Order: sequence, then C-alpha cells, then structure tokens
Amino acid sequence: MLLLVGLGNPGPKYEKTRHNIGFMALDEIARSQNLSAWRGRFQSAAAEGFVGTEKVLALKPQTYMNLSGQAVGEAMRYFKLPVSQVVVLYDDLDLALGKVKAKQGGGHAGHNGIKSMIQHCGADFWRIRMGIGHPGDKAQVTNYVLSEFAKAETAVVDDVCRAVGDEIPRLVQGDAEGFMSRVAQKAPPPKAPQGPKDTTRAS
Repeated sequence: MLLLVGLGNPGPKYEKTRHNIGFMALDEIARSQNLSAWRGRFQSAAAEGFVGTEKVLALKPQTYMNLSGQAVGEAMRYFKLPVSQVVVLYDDLDLALGKVKAKQGGGHAGHNGIKSMIQHCGADFWRIRMGIGHPGDKAQVTNYVLSEFAKAETAVVDDVCRAVGDEIPRLVQGDAEGFMSRVAQKAPPPKAPQGPKDTTRAS
C-alpha cells in the first residue's frame, strides 16, 4: 500500500493559491485514477482505491501546511507503513512554473510542510516537486505562496496537474524517470519570455 499525500492549506481561502498545488495535483490523481469520494480520516481529506495494481490512500492533510507531518504520521502508524511507501506532492519555489521533479529523500529546503513531514515521518519519502517559480525577492515569498496563480498561469497549472494525474502509475511502478519525461511531454513548461528584438538597422 502507498500513501499519496498532497500538501496545502484547508478551506476556500487557500484553494487556488500557489502553496496548494499539491492539493490540486492530488485532486487530479483521484479523478483520473477513479479513487473513492473524499471523506474525513487521519486529520485529512482521504480517498482510496488503486493506481494500477497498487492499493493507495490519498491524503490532503487538514492540519495546515506547517503541521502536515502529524496527519501523515498518524496514517503511517495505523497501516504500519515504512516512510518509503509515502509519496508527497508539493510546491517548489526553486523550480520554474510547470516543471516537475521526482526523487526519494532529501532535505526540506526551507519548505515548512516538508520540514513537518521529516520531523514526524522521517526523510526517506518520495517527493514530487511541482514548480511555482520564485517572486525574485526573499521578503515576498510568504505573500507569493499564499496568493492565487495569475490568470496566465492557470492553464499551465491545470495542464501539469492533469499530466501528473494521468502519469502517476509510472511513478507507483518505480519508473520515476519515465514519469517525469511523460509529464514534461504532456505539459511542457512555458518558455521564458525573450526580450524585445532589436529592430534598428545600421545606416
């Protein structure tokens, strides 16, 4: 059995914010893999079913981001699962919008949800890092992650969440490289805007 965990903050106020892209992606996984309806369990919204032949429990912790690990730790203890059977989807400031990276283990890189996960569950869980870009100024980070995606970004977010939902069976089967490759093919990250062309001619 696997725990698929999306990180975010509960309630309508935070629903469409950058910090909640983990919830958004998990919603798409639940939809595309036909998981059960969401219900309250382990201080989370929980849905269950199968991804391929693997039984999964999807969790959206309702403890707020900074205490995510409490809810996930409770579920791990109940099912006696090792931390390697946990997959966490979350926002990453260090990746450009639309980029997705998957790996097992690592540090928290200042992410409070991941910090809580490491504290309560250990560090060896699988991470699906979903790029949201960086505001460019460290002082703006808190406001940035708690603000909604810009209109121009919404289509990119929808596409990448759908691609993650469709391709999650590859990761569940152990093919992290294939998962990242297929997501990038289905939802290519937007190209960085180029500066204006120099239209002046030498006389």
